Amino acid sequence: MTDWPLLSTITFLPLLGALFILLVRGDEETIAANSRAVALWTTVVTLLLTLFMISRFDGSSAAFQFVERAAWLLPGIDYAMGVDGISVLFVLLTAALMPLCILASWHAIKLRVREYMLAFLVLETLMIGVFCAMDIVLFYLFFEGGLIPMFLIIGIWGGGRRIYASFKFFLYTLIGSVLMLLAILYMYWQTGTTFIPDLMAHGFDASVQTWLWLAFFASFAVKMPMWPVHTWLPDAHVEAPTAGSVILAGVLLKMGGYGFLRFSLPMFPIASDFFAPMVFAMSAIAIVYTSLIAFAQEDMKKLIAYSSVAHMGFVTMGIFSATTQGVQGAVFQMLSHGWISGALFLCVGVVYDRMHTREIAAYGGLANRMPIYAAVFMLFTMANVGLPGTSGFVGEFLTILGAFQVSTWTALFAASGVIFSAVYGLSLYRRVTFGQIEHEGLQQIADMDRREITIIAPLVAATLIFGFWPMPILELTAPSIDALIAAYQEALAAHFGGGQ
Repeated sequence: MTDWPLLSTITFLPLLGALFILLVRGDEETIAANSRAVALWTTVVTLLLTLFMISRFDGSSAAFQFVERAAWLLPGIDYAMGVDGISVLFVLLTAALMPLCILASWHAIKLRVREYMLAFLVLETLMIGVFCAMDIVLFYLFFEGGLIPMFLIIGIWGGGRRIYASFKFFLYTLIGSVLMLLAILYMYWQTGTTFIPDLMAHGFDASVQTWLWLAFFASFAVKMPMWPVHTWLPDAHVEAPTAGSVILAGVLLKMGGYGFLRFSLPMFPIASDFFAPMVFAMSAIAIVYTSLIAFAQEDMKKLIAYSSVAHMGFVTMGIFSATTQGVQGAVFQMLSHGWISGALFLCVGVVYDRMHTREIAAYGGLANRMPIYAAVFMLFTMANVGLPGTSGFVGEFLTILGAFQVSTWTALFAASGVIFSAVYGLSLYRRVTFGQIEHEGLQQIADMDRREITIIAPLVAATLIFGFWPMPILELTAPSIDALIAAYQEALAAHFGGGQ
């Protein structure tokens, strides 16, 4: 382990980059160029530090590592940072996607470039902080703080209905979080601490667990988002700039699932067991219903946004199956969806930059003019569908396997969702890339350039490598997930075995 505060360095380094951007002086063009350069180098160094942290991480231990703890607000509310096998990979996912987002915005964002880069660097600090926080109050501050830069990114650099979409995103996610704050305050009054490992070991009374679980669920279900509180997501995605959609789908959606794994299952196991059938029903509806809605969409971004809701249905189903395969699959699905959906939004961004429309009907025959793009788009469409050999398959297969052990009907509905995803995914691909070029603007459209290929190449590699060889991820998460499930089953056995 390292003696210096590695996690704090990784978390707050982007804020240092943001400070540098504020100090940039010159004419508008100079400020824009220097802001881009500072943002890119800051995110690259953050990624390198994260890779260094991963190299020093002990994958055989379920304990929190690189722990930092210092007195902070009140007695029992500390500044505490640490990562385990579940959270460490989400830190890496966040750090890896950020340089790609900066590169994707290089030419796309021309107005208020300094402020745009500032918003992204502040957002990176808040997202990494969510996955590193070992104190529930600190987690809450990072969790809610991420709303502000994302609200600005959609509201300032978004599309025609950006104000409506940004306010809807903000209000939906904020309302659920107010209940979570009340639950956190209650937990502090009961236990005198907000240190997450202590809260996991506390054992809250069964009657209280129900209310606490519902309060946390209100926040995490919106963040995922689960059906029926998913309607903010398509609007936010459609209006957000390309990089905003990448980070929204790639990281922000995962915070809800991470919250279920970090709080709902270990702290409220009896309530989690009680509400599992409700979550299964909501997950099954999300998988089938939003897949059918996706098929009816005429906007490419909206279609991918609805597919994200369906894929998050697999995640919630896997988590609340409380089986090793289900939870392993849920974590893998969240990571895999992070780079696959991010890549799909980047693919939409490539043609949007050229044609300035996302309407599916405006395209057709792109394979004739853009063979590299057609190949890349096909790979990520297949991965989104869950084709064996891509990382999209592994997560879906494991979550269905985990759910099958607990609820056969839920697994059956989820499996049908795989077929529906193939219908809307392949339909989108056929309409965009095959056929004859009819739109006049497509006659001279250029294929992906070197910058776009550089951005997409790491995502192609991750999709294929972890599709064929998922063990590095599964082995790293296994000890923490095994410990989580063992504690969960032990709590249930003590409760039901005690005759309560």
